[in-house]
Amino acid sequence: MFIKGARKIEKNRFFPFYSKKQQKGKYLAIIGLGSNIENEKNRFLALFRKIMQDRRLQILQTSPFLINKAFGFEKQKDFTNAVMMISTSLHARALLKVLFFYEFKFRRKRTFKNAPRTLDLDLLYFSKKVRKDEYCIVPHQGVNDRISVILPLGLLR
Repeated sequence: MFIKGARKIEKNRFFPFYSKKQQKGKYLAIIGLGSNIENEKNRFLALFRKIMQDRRLQILQTSPFLINKAFGFEKQKDFTNAVMMISTSLHARALLKVLFFYEFKFRRKRTFKNAPRTLDLDLLYFSKKVRKDEYCIVPHQGVNDRISVILPLGLLR
């Protein structure tokens, strides 16, 4: 089957992942992961390990990788995307701050809109909640229109 923009699905040790442990946190969140600067898959594995050590977050599931065509600024390398379902007791804005911290740790630079990036972490959904302020928008804008989100979400268990 052909899906416009999707190149291929890839798997490795933690993508996909499914935890059999019971949810610890009060909230469920779905995080979008994206990268198109070498080596994306190793970076996602390193992020997975760091989040597994973060007591504020519990990884419940991850999707396989989706390699897809860049959008917005198209004259760049294809993106590697995945989604991660986590449990947390942090509120949405606090979780977003944690995600920005991880982007910083992985040397994300925001040079221009849709620029190549080492790591992009988006808070896609947060426990069926809707929030919109200057710092936090949930669900994430355009979440229902992006193949980089829709296809990996469909591959969760």
